[in-house]
Amino acid sequence: MSNHNETEIEAAAFRRLLQHLNIERNDVQNIDLMILAGFCRNCLADWYREAAAERGMELSRDAARERIYGEPYADWKLKYGKEATQEQLFALALAESKHPK
Repeated sequence: MSNHNETEIEAAAFRRLLQHLNIERNDVQNIDLMILAGFCRNCLADWYREAAAERGMELSRDAARERIYGEPYADWKLKYGKEATQEQLFALALAESKHPK
């Protein structure tokens, strides 16, 4: 497989991940992703911004989040965001203690 084809496939898989998270499973909260997978939509936005910086492109935090969320973060949060429960906060602390950064 050529590097170009590999990049195209990776990009398509990334777009599919964003569609899954933001359209098909917008009910899944970031804290749930953090508990189970150790990353969330905000992490993806940070990684996206870091990848842009590695290529000499400056991207604001808000612009990166908008790319990942498919809309301004504040709008997404108003539509889908929920306050974390005590159970979620406990589960996150437990998960982070098992997998420190």
